[in-house]
Amino acid sequence: MTRAFVFPGQGSQAVGMGRELAQAFASAREVFGEVDEALKQNLSVLMFEGPDDQLTLTENAQPALMAVSLAVLRVLAKEGGYDFARHGRFVAGHSLGEYSALAAAGTFGLSDTARLLKIRGQAMQKAVPVGVGAMAALLGLDFEQAQAVAAEAAQGEVCQAANDNAPGQVVVSGHKAAVERALAIAATKGAKRGMLLPVSAPFHCSLMAPAAEAMAEALAKVAAEPPRLPLVANVTARPVSDPREIRELLVQQVTGTVRWRESVLAMKEAGVAQLVEIGAGKVLTGLVKRIDKDLSAQALNGPADIEAFLKN
Repeated sequence: MTRAFVFPGQGSQAVGMGRELAQAFASAREVFGEVDEALKQNLSVLMFEGPDDQLTLTENAQPALMAVSLAVLRVLAKEGGYDFARHGRFVAGHSLGEYSALAAAGTFGLSDTARLLKIRGQAMQKAVPVGVGAMAALLGLDFEQAQAVAAEAAQGEVCQAANDNAPGQVVVSGHKAAVERALAIAATKGAKRGMLLPVSAPFHCSLMAPAAEAMAEALAKVAAEPPRLPLVANVTARPVSDPREIRELLVQQVTGTVRWRESVLAMKEAGVAQLVEIGAGKVLTGLVKRIDKDLSAQALNGPADIEAFLKN
Protein backbone atom coordinates (compact mmCIF):
# COMPACT_ATOMS: atom_id res chain seq x y z
CA MET A 1 0.00 0.00 0.00
CA THR A 2 1.37 3.40 -1.02
CA ARG A 3 1.48 5.73 1.97
CA ALA A 4 1.95 9.40 2.68
CA PHE A 5 2.88 10.66 6.13
CA VAL A 6 1.05 13.73 7.39
CA PHE A 7 1.66 15.93 10.42
CA PRO A 8 -0.93 17.84 12.49
CA GLY A 9 -1.17 21.56 13.06
CA GLN A 10 -2.12 23.82 15.92
CA GLY A 11 -5.27 22.80 17.73
CA SER A 12 -4.18 19.18 18.14
CA GLN A 13 -2.24 19.94 21.33
CA ALA A 14 -3.48 18.60 24.69
CA VAL A 15 -1.89 18.38 28.12
CA GLY A 16 -0.42 14.90 28.51
CA MET A 17 0.59 14.53 24.87
CA GLY A 18 3.78 12.53 24.46
CA ARG A 19 3.79 11.38 28.08
CA GLU A 20 3.05 7.70 27.32
CA LEU A 21 5.70 7.73 24.61
CA ALA A 22 8.27 9.12 27.02
CA GLN A 23 7.37 6.56 29.68
CA ALA A 24 7.61 3.67 27.23
CA PHE A 25 10.57 4.54 24.99
CA ALA A 26 14.04 5.98 25.62
CA SER A 27 14.15 7.11 21.99
CA ALA A 28 11.11 9.35 22.57
CA ARG A 29 12.72 10.80 25.70
CA GLU A 30 15.78 11.62 23.60
CA VAL A 31 13.67 13.70 21.20
CA PHE A 32 11.97 15.61 24.00
CA GLY A 33 15.34 16.22 25.65
CA GLU A 34 16.83 17.55 22.41
CA VAL A 35 13.93 19.95 21.94
CA ASP A 36 14.13 21.14 25.55
CA GLU A 37 17.85 21.78 25.12
CA ALA A 38 17.40 23.59 21.79
CA LEU A 39 14.83 25.94 23.29
CA LYS A 40 16.47 26.23 26.73
CA GLN A 41 13.00 25.51 28.10
CA ASN A 42 11.35 22.60 29.93
CA LEU A 43 8.80 22.24 27.14
CA SER A 44 8.36 18.51 27.78
CA VAL A 45 7.19 19.18 31.35
CA LEU A 46 4.66 21.68 29.98
CA MET A 47 3.49 19.07 27.46
CA PHE A 48 3.10 16.32 30.04
CA GLU A 49 1.72 18.36 32.96
CA GLY A 50 0.40 21.68 31.65
CA PRO A 51 -1.03 24.11 32.51
CA ASP A 52 -3.23 24.11 29.43
CA ASP A 53 -3.21 27.89 28.95
CA GLN A 54 0.59 27.86 28.68
CA LEU A 55 0.68 24.89 26.31
CA THR A 56 -1.93 26.55 24.09
CA LEU A 57 0.27 29.64 23.59
CA THR A 58 1.31 29.62 19.94
CA GLU A 59 5.04 29.80 20.73
CA ASN A 60 4.74 26.64 22.89
CA ALA A 61 2.12 24.67 20.98
CA GLN A 62 4.04 24.79 17.71
CA PRO A 63 7.36 23.24 18.84
CA ALA A 64 5.49 20.89 21.21
CA LEU A 65 3.39 19.39 18.42
CA MET A 66 6.49 18.95 16.28
CA ALA A 67 8.28 17.22 19.17
CA VAL A 68 5.54 14.62 19.57
CA SER A 69 5.52 13.91 15.83
CA LEU A 70 9.28 13.45 15.72
CA ALA A 71 9.22 11.30 18.86
CA VAL A 72 6.76 8.93 17.19
CA LEU A 73 9.01 8.71 14.14
CA ARG A 74 12.12 8.14 16.27
CA VAL A 75 10.35 5.26 18.03
CA LEU A 76 9.25 3.76 14.71
CA ALA A 77 12.82 3.90 13.46
CA LYS A 78 14.72 2.80 16.58
CA GLU A 79 12.29 0.34 18.15
CA GLY A 80 10.62 -0.95 15.00
CA GLY A 81 13.37 -0.57 12.39
CA TYR A 82 10.86 1.28 10.21
CA ASP A 83 12.30 3.48 7.46
CA PHE A 84 9.41 5.75 6.62
CA ALA A 85 11.21 7.22 3.60
CA ARG A 86 11.44 3.75 2.04
CA HIS A 87 7.78 3.00 2.73
CA GLY A 88 6.26 6.37 1.82
CA ARG A 89 5.61 8.51 -1.23
CA PHE A 90 5.15 11.99 0.24
CA VAL A 91 5.14 14.01 3.44
CA ALA A 92 2.76 16.87 4.16
CA GLY A 93 1.75 18.89 7.19
CA HIS A 94 -1.06 21.23 8.15
CA SER A 95 0.41 24.71 8.71
CA LEU A 96 3.09 24.24 11.42
CA GLY A 97 2.91 20.51 10.58
CA GLU A 98 4.80 21.35 7.41
CA TYR A 99 7.86 21.98 9.58
CA SER A 100 7.34 18.63 11.33
CA ALA A 101 7.13 16.98 7.92
CA LEU A 102 10.36 18.61 6.79
CA ALA A 103 12.17 17.64 9.99
CA ALA A 104 10.91 14.07 9.53
CA ALA A 105 12.19 14.07 5.94
CA GLY A 106 15.63 15.42 6.95
CA THR A 107 15.39 18.89 5.42
CA PHE A 108 15.90 20.56 8.80
CA GLY A 109 17.57 19.19 11.91
CA LEU A 110 15.43 18.62 14.99
CA SER A 111 16.99 21.44 17.04
CA ASP A 112 16.77 23.90 14.15
CA THR A 113 13.11 22.99 13.58
CA ALA A 114 12.29 23.57 17.26
CA ARG A 115 13.93 27.00 17.17
CA LEU A 116 12.24 27.91 13.88
CA LEU A 117 8.83 27.06 15.31
CA LYS A 118 9.51 29.04 18.48
CA ILE A 119 10.35 32.06 16.31
CA ARG A 120 7.31 31.39 14.11
CA GLY A 121 4.96 31.19 17.08
CA GLN A 122 6.33 34.37 18.65
CA ALA A 123 6.28 36.26 15.35
CA MET A 124 2.71 35.23 14.53
CA GLN A 125 1.53 36.30 17.98
CA LYS A 126 3.30 39.67 17.77
CA ALA A 127 2.09 40.45 14.23
CA VAL A 128 -1.41 41.46 15.33
CA PRO A 129 -2.46 42.83 18.74
CA VAL A 130 -4.76 40.53 20.69
CA GLY A 131 -8.41 41.28 19.88
CA VAL A 132 -7.73 42.93 16.50
CA GLY A 133 -7.96 39.74 14.46
CA ALA A 134 -10.09 36.61 14.43
CA MET A 135 -10.69 33.34 12.60
CA ALA A 136 -13.97 31.56 11.95
CA ALA A 137 -15.03 28.22 10.51
CA LEU A 138 -17.70 28.27 7.80
CA LEU A 139 -19.38 24.88 7.60
CA GLY A 140 -21.41 23.84 4.60
CA LEU A 141 -19.83 26.14 2.02
CA ASP A 142 -17.28 25.04 -0.57
CA PHE A 143 -13.98 26.88 -0.99
CA GLU A 144 -15.13 29.16 -3.82
CA GLN A 145 -18.28 30.13 -1.88
CA ALA A 146 -16.20 30.88 1.22
CA GLN A 147 -13.80 33.00 -0.83
CA ALA A 148 -16.73 35.02 -2.16
CA VAL A 149 -18.11 35.49 1.36
CA ALA A 150 -14.70 36.67 2.59
CA ALA A 151 -14.36 39.14 -0.29
CA GLU A 152 -17.83 40.56 0.39
CA ALA A 153 -17.15 40.81 4.12
CA ALA A 154 -13.78 42.60 3.79
CA GLN A 155 -15.17 46.08 3.11
CA GLY A 156 -11.71 47.66 3.18
CA GLU A 157 -10.41 45.38 5.93
CA VAL A 158 -8.70 42.00 5.66
CA CYS A 159 -10.82 38.86 5.35
CA GLN A 160 -9.38 35.84 3.54
CA ALA A 161 -10.03 32.14 3.15
CA ALA A 162 -7.24 30.80 5.35
CA ASN A 163 -7.74 27.01 5.45
CA ASP A 164 -9.47 24.82 2.88
CA ASN A 165 -9.65 21.84 5.21
CA ALA A 166 -12.28 19.59 3.66
CA PRO A 167 -15.45 19.83 1.58
CA GLY A 168 -17.77 22.14 3.48
CA GLN A 169 -15.15 23.13 6.04
CA VAL A 170 -13.34 26.37 5.27
CA VAL A 171 -11.77 28.79 7.76
CA VAL A 172 -11.63 32.55 7.16
CA SER A 173 -9.18 34.91 8.84
CA GLY A 174 -8.65 38.64 9.16
CA HIS A 175 -9.82 41.68 11.07
CA LYS A 176 -12.30 40.72 13.79
CA ALA A 177 -15.12 42.92 12.49
CA ALA A 178 -14.67 41.59 8.94
CA VAL A 179 -14.68 37.97 10.14
CA GLU A 180 -17.86 38.65 12.11
CA ARG A 181 -19.41 40.12 8.93
CA ALA A 182 -18.37 36.95 7.08
CA LEU A 183 -20.27 34.84 9.61
CA ALA A 184 -23.41 36.90 9.05
CA ILE A 185 -23.06 36.81 5.25
CA ALA A 186 -22.33 33.07 5.23
CA ALA A 187 -25.59 32.42 7.06
CA THR A 188 -27.46 34.03 4.13
CA LYS A 189 -25.48 32.00 1.55
CA GLY A 190 -26.47 28.57 2.83
CA ALA A 191 -23.80 27.87 5.44
CA LYS A 192 -24.98 25.20 7.86
CA ARG A 193 -23.02 26.74 10.70
CA GLY A 194 -20.40 29.38 11.40
CA MET A 195 -18.32 29.84 14.51
CA LEU A 196 -15.47 31.96 15.77
CA LEU A 197 -12.41 29.86 16.62
CA PRO A 198 -10.57 30.13 19.96
CA VAL A 199 -7.28 31.36 18.48
CA SER A 200 -5.03 34.17 19.64
CA ALA A 201 -4.20 35.60 16.19
CA PRO A 202 -5.57 35.64 12.61
CA PHE A 203 -3.30 33.09 10.96
CA HIS A 204 -2.85 32.62 7.20
CA CYS A 205 -3.93 36.06 6.06
CA SER A 206 -2.13 39.25 4.98
CA LEU A 207 -2.17 40.59 8.57
CA MET A 208 0.60 38.06 9.22
CA ALA A 209 3.03 39.87 6.86
CA PRO A 210 5.40 40.89 9.72
CA ALA A 211 5.63 37.21 10.74
CA ALA A 212 6.40 36.22 7.15
CA GLU A 213 9.31 38.68 7.16
CA ALA A 214 10.58 37.22 10.44
CA MET A 215 10.43 33.68 9.01
CA ALA A 216 12.24 34.69 5.82
CA GLU A 217 15.08 36.00 7.97
CA ALA A 218 15.12 32.93 10.26
CA LEU A 219 14.90 30.39 7.43
CA ALA A 220 17.78 32.05 5.56
CA LYS A 221 20.09 31.23 8.50
CA VAL A 222 19.22 27.52 8.74
CA ALA A 223 20.80 24.68 6.76
CA ALA A 224 18.31 22.85 4.53
CA GLU A 225 18.76 19.55 2.70
CA PRO A 226 16.52 18.03 0.01
CA PRO A 227 13.78 16.02 1.78
CA ARG A 228 14.01 12.23 1.66
CA LEU A 229 10.40 12.29 0.51
CA PRO A 230 8.85 15.15 -1.52
CA LEU A 231 6.80 17.64 0.50
CA VAL A 232 3.29 18.42 -0.77
CA ALA A 233 3.28 22.12 0.07
CA ASN A 234 0.35 23.89 1.74
CA VAL A 235 0.29 26.89 -0.57
CA THR A 236 0.60 25.04 -3.91
CA ALA A 237 -0.80 21.55 -3.15
CA ARG A 238 2.09 20.25 -5.25
CA PRO A 239 5.24 18.24 -4.42
CA VAL A 240 8.50 20.09 -3.89
CA SER A 241 12.02 18.87 -3.11
CA ASP A 242 14.27 21.87 -3.79
CA PRO A 243 15.43 23.43 -0.48
CA ARG A 244 15.42 26.97 -1.89
CA GLU A 245 11.83 26.61 -3.08
CA ILE A 246 10.82 24.98 0.21
CA ARG A 247 12.10 28.01 2.11
CA GLU A 248 10.15 30.37 -0.18
CA LEU A 249 6.94 28.36 0.22
CA LEU A 250 7.29 28.32 4.01
CA VAL A 251 7.45 32.12 3.97
CA GLN A 252 4.42 32.34 1.67
CA GLN A 253 2.55 29.91 3.91
CA VAL A 254 2.46 32.40 6.80
CA THR A 255 0.06 34.68 4.89
CA GLY A 256 -1.26 32.16 2.36
CA THR A 257 -4.10 29.65 2.27
CA VAL A 258 -3.52 26.14 3.62
CA ARG A 259 -4.82 24.11 0.66
CA TRP A 260 -5.25 20.89 2.63
CA ARG A 261 -8.19 19.44 0.70
CA GLU A 262 -6.35 19.88 -2.60
CA SER A 263 -3.14 18.49 -1.09
CA VAL A 264 -4.85 15.28 0.00
CA LEU A 265 -6.50 14.86 -3.40
CA ALA A 266 -3.17 15.49 -5.14
CA MET A 267 -1.54 12.72 -3.10
CA LYS A 268 -4.36 10.35 -3.98
CA GLU A 269 -4.03 11.21 -7.66
CA ALA A 270 -0.31 10.40 -7.41
CA GLY A 271 -1.13 6.89 -6.18
CA VAL A 272 -1.33 7.26 -2.39
CA ALA A 273 -3.88 4.89 -0.82
CA GLN A 274 -3.29 5.58 2.88
CA LEU A 275 -2.41 8.67 4.90
CA VAL A 276 -0.65 8.04 8.20
CA GLU A 277 -1.01 10.89 10.70
CA ILE A 278 2.08 11.17 12.89
CA GLY A 279 1.72 12.99 16.20
CA ALA A 280 -0.88 14.36 18.59
CA GLY A 281 -4.59 13.89 17.98
CA LYS A 282 -6.54 12.61 14.99
CA VAL A 283 -7.69 15.80 13.29
CA LEU A 284 -6.14 15.06 9.90
CA THR A 285 -7.37 11.46 9.97
CA GLY A 286 -10.90 12.80 10.35
CA LEU A 287 -10.42 15.28 7.50
CA VAL A 288 -9.15 12.56 5.15
CA LYS A 289 -12.40 10.66 5.55
CA ARG A 290 -14.36 13.79 4.66
CA ILE A 291 -12.17 14.61 1.67
CA ASP A 292 -12.21 11.18 0.00
CA LYS A 293 -13.85 8.05 1.41
CA ASP A 294 -11.68 5.83 -0.82
CA LEU A 295 -8.54 6.87 1.08
CA SER A 296 -7.70 5.08 4.30
CA ALA A 297 -6.19 6.98 7.23
CA GLN A 298 -4.49 5.97 10.45
CA ALA A 299 -3.26 8.07 13.38
CA LEU A 300 -0.09 7.20 15.33
CA ASN A 301 0.40 9.01 18.60
CA GLY A 302 0.89 6.47 21.39
CA PRO A 303 2.64 3.15 22.08
CA ALA A 304 -0.44 1.07 21.21
CA ASP A 305 -0.86 2.83 17.85
CA ILE A 306 2.81 2.27 17.01
CA GLU A 307 2.69 -1.40 17.98
CA ALA A 308 -0.39 -2.01 15.83
CA PHE A 309 1.14 -0.15 12.88
CA LEU A 310 4.39 -2.12 12.98
CA LYS A 311 2.46 -5.40 12.94
CA ASN A 312 0.74 -4.53 9.64
